[in-house]
Amino acid sequence: MHKKTAGLLALTLAGTALLSACGNNNNNGGDTASATSSASAAPSGKAITLKVEVFDRGNAPDGMSITNNYLTKFVQDNFGTPNNIKVEFVPVPRSEEVNKLNVLMASGSDVPDIVFTYDSSTFFRYAQQGGLTDLSELLDQYGPNLKEFIGEDTLAYGVVEGTQYGVPARRTHLGKYSSFIRTDWLDKLGLGSPTTTDELYNVLKAFKEKDPGNTGGKVIPLGMTIAPAQYEPLIWSFIQPATEEELYTLTSGTRDLPILLPGFKDALQFMNKAYNEGLMSLDFGLDKDKTKLGQDVANGLVGFYSEDDMNPFYKDGSVDTLRANNPTAVLSAVDVYTNSEGKHAKPEYTPIGMYLMIPKASKNAEAAIKYLDWMASGDNLFQMQNGVEGENYTLEDGVPVTIADQSDEFRNRLYNQGDMAIISNGKSLGSADLNVEAYVKGMPEANQDETRKAMTISRSDTIKPIRFDRPIESQAKYGTTLQDKFEEMLVKTTMAKPDQFDSTYEAMLKDYMASGGQAVLEERQQAYAAMTK
Repeated sequence: MHKKTAGLLALTLAGTALLSACGNNNNNGGDTASATSSASAAPSGKAITLKVEVFDRGNAPDGMSITNNYLTKFVQDNFGTPNNIKVEFVPVPRSEEVNKLNVLMASGSDVPDIVFTYDSSTFFRYAQQGGLTDLSELLDQYGPNLKEFIGEDTLAYGVVEGTQYGVPARRTHLGKYSSFIRTDWLDKLGLGSPTTTDELYNVLKAFKEKDPGNTGGKVIPLGMTIAPAQYEPLIWSFIQPATEEELYTLTSGTRDLPILLPGFKDALQFMNKAYNEGLMSLDFGLDKDKTKLGQDVANGLVGFYSEDDMNPFYKDGSVDTLRANNPTAVLSAVDVYTNSEGKHAKPEYTPIGMYLMIPKASKNAEAAIKYLDWMASGDNLFQMQNGVEGENYTLEDGVPVTIADQSDEFRNRLYNQGDMAIISNGKSLGSADLNVEAYVKGMPEANQDETRKAMTISRSDTIKPIRFDRPIESQAKYGTTLQDKFEEMLVKTTMAKPDQFDSTYEAMLKDYMASGGQAVLEERQQAYAAMTK
């Protein structure tokens, strides 16, 4: 939260008739907290209307609407009015965002000046069809604070074949996965916490044979599902070191599944061994939404599993229920799965949220970039995300902590902050550690230490996602089929009898490649060659 000086912002905004520099707007009518404003002169010139898309989730509190609420007034008072701009928010139903956006884009003159989507294929399609504004010079001239906030690596995700067509919102926490173990079981057996995959296997065997949780034979040493959080940390720990070209070309799908990379078969063989020795959830292939796993953890049956880093620690989640059922139970975050280099390899999130775009039909592209730049300046984003100190939050070591017993009037200010603060996916406090603390402070106090540990684990030894500067059309075409084929491969190879593992694996891989995997492989090879020539 480094505040930019008024002088820098004045230089940034000076010299345009469209958005003249102005002073702080303190006439907030009691509704809107003051924000960092742009300069000191009064607005001049002809007023314009800047239209900005906003998701409508149908959850506006009484007396508010998605287009008339605390944050829309905050924007108008602190960006719009000082700059002689009327900011108009255009609602788009969240459940219909792509379809509605397609209609708006096709309308030409009725499309908002700022639109967005989470769907990368939609962004690529608009860019390739000539529907988006080239933002390169606009960002250089009018968006210095925005560029600094988003960062070069994240901005690169808005580049299509060499042209900056989008501004990706910055994801503030990139960690995905951590693992968790019943340390009270370890203590009962006199075992230390495992630190490698081999040590983990021995612990799983001990959990199975000695049943330290007294489950009456229902113990599940390794909790597993066919959701990515359970199998991806395991699989990636078996993947051998690869070149950049191999990572780009021998992975598949939007989650970069390492199906063709050396070590993938070894990962499946480990799962096969664990399953056949009774160490793994028997019905994991039916548990796609993790419901059964959550129940098993809460009922004290699971000794070890991997999960989305914060997931177990939410109020009334698995850990709270486990503790209610067994007050002596302790579930601790651990980093165990280890690759051949001694690292705890695991994927991280793509560093972006939404793709922010300015349609080619917009006549207010400069104002649009200046609006996003304003949001990235000073403490404007902070106030949009956190509200008013003493009413919505208190500061603890630089971290805004939500006031639990605040009035509905204050709480309702921020009901849609995630949809209004569009340049950031998650609360942004200026550093990765502070961003983590923002999540930690939102957890029940009894779970905060383990939440912090899990989130630290999820950010360590991570594998960055693959970024192509063009869409991989075959992934869009075969993506659903290939995901189904991958899950089928995962289940069948794991459940196969040990002497049938090799034949099952070869048959499933052949089926995967014939169902679109070969097309994806060839297109990714071509795209990588084009990017690196």
